[in-house]
Amino acid sequence: MRRVLLADRLATATLWALALFVVAILVSIIAYFVVSSIPTFSLAFLFSDPVDSGIGGILPLLWNSAYMLVLTMLLTIPIAVLGGIYMAEYAGENRFTNAIRFSQELISSVPSIVVGLFGMTLFVAGLGWGFTALGGALTLLVFNLPLLLRLSEQAIRAVPADERAASLALGSTQWQTIRHAVLPIAIPGIVTGIVLTAGRVFGEAAALLFTAGVATPAHYDFTFVSLDPRSPWSPFHQATTLSVFIWNTNSEANNPQHTEVAAMSSMVLLFLVLAFNLSSRWLGGALQRRVSGL
Repeated sequence: MRRVLLADRLATATLWALALFVVAILVSIIAYFVVSSIPTFSLAFLFSDPVDSGIGGILPLLWNSAYMLVLTMLLTIPIAVLGGIYMAEYAGENRFTNAIRFSQELISSVPSIVVGLFGMTLFVAGLGWGFTALGGALTLLVFNLPLLLRLSEQAIRAVPADERAASLALGSTQWQTIRHAVLPIAIPGIVTGIVLTAGRVFGEAAALLFTAGVATPAHYDFTFVSLDPRSPWSPFHQATTLSVFIWNTNSEANNPQHTEVAAMSSMVLLFLVLAFNLSSRWLGGALQRRVSGL
């Protein structure tokens, strides 16, 4: 009995130590960028244009990051949710579905920079688009679709079988059961997967280096709404994101204050990605409580 209690306490202490170690790493990273950014950070940094010499700002880069996020998720969500429904409700266990799941695992394990090279070969050079937001979004679709599809499938499979049986017993078709019984219960898990995928898209850099471009935008005229590549609203404009800008600022080091600019940009990006992850937990819990009535 004493050995069992001792083993339990050792296991508990080990798990607590590992958890505290992970939290300490996260806090250290956040503290480093916050301390590095405090002397020079101001709200004007968020709403100004970047400059070649000096602090400047990151407004066009934040716009590109948000634009890439929205465009990518508009392409990814319908395919992932419909694919999750097919895999969970219609597809059986056969060679075809096994091949799909195996392909998901393979694509998820491919380094993002390799996916970026694929996007450059296909969209930038092959189709002749050059560096565009659309090319970057399609590349991120290839990279993030397997993750969201898997999360959607798992959320749908987690719905109790009794819910399906009750709906079918009342005379509903399979599609009516999916729409009115399964999806409302699965929505919290699907939304959590969407938010987590969105955070991954927002912080991605390697895949966008070769597809969306690295040139730092000087100024955007947001009143110019057009498909013209010069318009910030166009999917064919060169869309350097905040994460790519951080990499480019540190690698090129053309700005005398590149260290301060990179540190402040990293702090903003870190807090935005952290907000995505925290909001996914809150939103998933809120939707779960609403669906369950608790």
